[in-house]
Amino acid sequence: MQVKQILKLKGDAGVVTVAPGATLAEAAALLAERRIGSVVVSADGARPEGILSERDIVRELAQQGEGCLRRPVAEVMTRDVKTCARADPADHVLARMTEGRFRHMPVLEGGAMVGLVTIGDVVKARLTELSMEKDALESMIMGH
Repeated sequence: MQVKQILKLKGDAGVVTVAPGATLAEAAALLAERRIGSVVVSADGARPEGILSERDIVRELAQQGEGCLRRPVAEVMTRDVKTCARADPADHVLARMTEGRFRHMPVLEGGAMVGLVTIGDVVKARLTELSMEKDALESMIMGH
C-alpha cells in the first residue's frame, strides 16, 4: 500500500497549520479544538517550516512553566520535518516513524503539502491490508 491510498481512505481533511508567530497557547487550543496531536508550522499554509506536537508543548511546560505558553511556536517547533511523498510505501513510512520516534508526517508534492499521515493511519491501513490478504489466502485454501 502507498501513502496516496492512505490519504484516499482518510478523506480530504486537509493539513492543520499554524503560523510561526502563533503562541504555544494558541497552538494548544487548536490541538484541543481539532482533537489532533500535532500542527504543521507554515507561514503560507503550503510549505512546512516545522511541526509542533503535544509532546513539544508538554516538554516546554515541564521545563519552563506556564510562561512558555506566550512563546511563539517557531521557538519550540521541530525544524527538521520528516516528510514523505504520495508514492512512498506505507511500510517505509511506518519504519521511518518508528525509528525516528515521531507520529506525524506531512505528505509533499512539488514542495507543497497535500496531506498528513499519522502512525495510526499507517497502522490501520496495514492492518486492513493484512486482513484482506488473510481472507484471500483462506479463500484459496478453502477452494472458493
